Amino acid sequence: MKALVLQKKGEISLQDLDIQEELGPRDVRIAVGAVGICGSDIHYYRHGKIGPFVVREPMILGHEAAGTVLETGADVTHLKPGDRVAMEPGIPDPFSRESRAGMYNLDPAVRFWATPPVHGVLRPEVVHPADFSFRLPDSVSLQEGALVEPLAIGMHAAGKAEIQPGDTAVVIGAGTIGIVTALAALAGGCSRVIMTDLLQPKLDLASKLGPISPVNIKDQNPLEAVRELTGGWGADIVFEASGSRKAMEGIFDFLRPGGRIVFIGMPTEAAALDIVAAQAKEISMKAIFRYAHVYPRAIALMGSGRLDVKPLISRVFPFEKSVEAFEYAADPDPDTVKVQIVMG
Repeated sequence: MKALVLQKKGEISLQDLDIQEELGPRDVRIAVGAVGICGSDIHYYRHGKIGPFVVREPMILGHEAAGTVLETGADVTHLKPGDRVAMEPGIPDPFSRESRAGMYNLDPAVRFWATPPVHGVLRPEVVHPADFSFRLPDSVSLQEGALVEPLAIGMHAAGKAEIQPGDTAVVIGAGTIGIVTALAALAGGCSRVIMTDLLQPKLDLASKLGPISPVNIKDQNPLEAVRELTGGWGADIVFEASGSRKAMEGIFDFLRPGGRIVFIGMPTEAAALDIVAAQAKEISMKAIFRYAHVYPRAIALMGSGRLDVKPLISRVFPFEKSVEAFEYAADPDPDTVKVQIVMG
């Protein structure tokens, strides 16, 4: 089958690969419909590795995906051919201690699409466990379904933040993850989100999606802006979604006494935190790694109309222009949030 393959750092192409995937009794065969390009895909494309995960042999890219069921295994009862599904890309070992404790996203043996050496989904069809394939409501398109994966990160972060109705949150970073985190925080009960970034077009987009106050840190002091918007008290929650080491300097100053912070973005190098500043306010700190047990709730919010991800889709490329799509996503226009590839 034709697939988008990363041969090595900086070299991708559409090529024919002979991939034979057997359909197990609890698997489904899925025609891939839409795939989002994630920052990790671009990182592998540009650098050939992320931390200990190194591309040592050709690998198919893509993990944000939705598609249509073609065939079901003998023991699958909740899905049928024709059902449209969003696919959770990480498959853990069900017998690992992490999985048995309910934290399957932390299983070190998890097999995650487009993480070396596991192939991704930029190909016509895949075989996937039915238990990690979630049916989409009729009101949710396949392109929206491909956004369930990044939305799940924001939902997981919002859950970790233990939002109380009426809370004010700060989201640092207006990329895809920052914006979906803001939407998840609002859906979870926040009355307002203050979002900081350097790129005004992304801030402008975010401000149209709900009670989101944009702060361009090129023009405004973000700490002064937060203090002004919270009457000097500080935010209840900070979501760090940029992964910027600089953004973490003085990050506890944004919070009210007893506030909470959730770390989402991943710095490429170790970041310094002022622990004494956190202690002086009794700040609660949490971190997330991907997500667990989130897809059904994310899909339910999208299906209900409470959460609209359609405005985040900035550019769409056909599968035959996948290389062009990656070249664009590696150096996008300032207002670009999510680039997707559609199949068929």
